[in-house]
Amino acid sequence: MELERAAAVLQALAHPVRLRILEGLLSGECCVGNMVQCLDLPQPLVSRHLAILRDAGILESTADGRQRHYRVVSPVVSAVLASVLAGCEE
Repeated sequence: MELERAAAVLQALAHPVRLRILEGLLSGECCVGNMVQCLDLPQPLVSRHLAILRDAGILESTADGRQRHYRVVSPVVSAVLASVLAGCEE
């Protein structure tokens, strides 16, 4: 069961847009509208990537009126991202 959970997390991380989202969220929570501007991507696409990360247990969100704020809740994301990026340096 642990390996299946690990595989689901890694699968959720395995997309450049989701990695960019996580890189930004590691410095603090953010609303979807700001992410859309920073990523220069359509809102439905950003929301879809956020849903994948949320479904994998990596993110949580809270509603503030019409805005939804996302934050990283998985304690391993920072370490995994740092490790992967370090392995990609040449």
